[in-house]
Amino acid sequence: MLPQHVVVREVGLRDGLQSIAAVLPTENKCTWLRDAVAAGQREIEVGSFVPARLLPQLADTDAVLAYAKTLPGMFASVLVPNPKGAERALDGDADLMIVPLSASLKHSLANLRKTPDEVVAELGRIRAARDASGRKTLIEGGVGTAFGCTIQGEVKVSEVLRLMQALLDAGADHVSLADTVGYADPPAVSSLFEQALKIAGDRFWCGHFHDTRGLALANIHAALQLGVMRFDASLAGIGGCPRAPGASGNASTEDLAFMLAAMSVDTGLDIEALLTLRAKVAGWLAGVPTHGTLWRAGLPRTFQRTTAQQTPRETLRAGASVA
Repeated sequence: MLPQHVVVREVGLRDGLQSIAAVLPTENKCTWLRDAVAAGQREIEVGSFVPARLLPQLADTDAVLAYAKTLPGMFASVLVPNPKGAERALDGDADLMIVPLSASLKHSLANLRKTPDEVVAELGRIRAARDASGRKTLIEGGVGTAFGCTIQGEVKVSEVLRLMQALLDAGADHVSLADTVGYADPPAVSSLFEQALKIAGDRFWCGHFHDTRGLALANIHAALQLGVMRFDASLAGIGGCPRAPGASGNASTEDLAFMLAAMSVDTGLDIEALLTLRAKVAGWLAGVPTHGTLWRAGLPRTFQRTTAQQTPRETLRAGASVA
């Protein structure tokens, strides 16, 4: 049985923008956030606290996070690769900070210049700093390259599960799994996620799938059948990992929202509003390859919007707080 409700966490402002050369102005990012909330999105990864010289596209994450905190019902997350980034996330009162870990040793060294176990140790220090600060910011340990790596090749399932357990033991509130380079297929997702859920239970937080080989939605469906209720996606399918060759394209937010609606799974998302926002973002990123198919074909004439899909935008327009 599929879940009755699923959260689509928007990652375009971080995972999407980090992979392109264009630097989107802060004003446009704030407009993106405002329109996303109006379309019903409540969980959004707004940026990453990394040195500006490495990712100038995300140098304004402090300002974007501050704006996100003014929006009603917003649950704002940021990626933090080290304790310094976590300090900035805590200062900005982020709702969630994601600590990325690669199960591939070679990718971990290329991306973070640390071994996976060194990242686990850093998460422990981040947990201690969070607790000492008195903040309620949650910590998610995200295990990337969970299905393989373009640099290393095979990543053993036993290593993925070991590192996930290590993150929990080090103090992560939640853990997630990511197909960073688009190697996953539905049977592999079913097998790995089933084992991960046995380890993490309700502390398993999210699935993150790239559409590099066109299987993101199929892989999400496989995880849905196991009861997973939160997935990352990027408007227009933009995104990838700069340190993972060939890791192009996230699951498209608008395509995922449509698939879930077609299966009568509630998301609270206004798909027409998402398509309008997609067109706006694609215009800002003229020349940048985008992905997804719903924007080309449009909604079927037989598609019926539910009350839940209409509510967020109408409630926000009326000035009410949206939970």
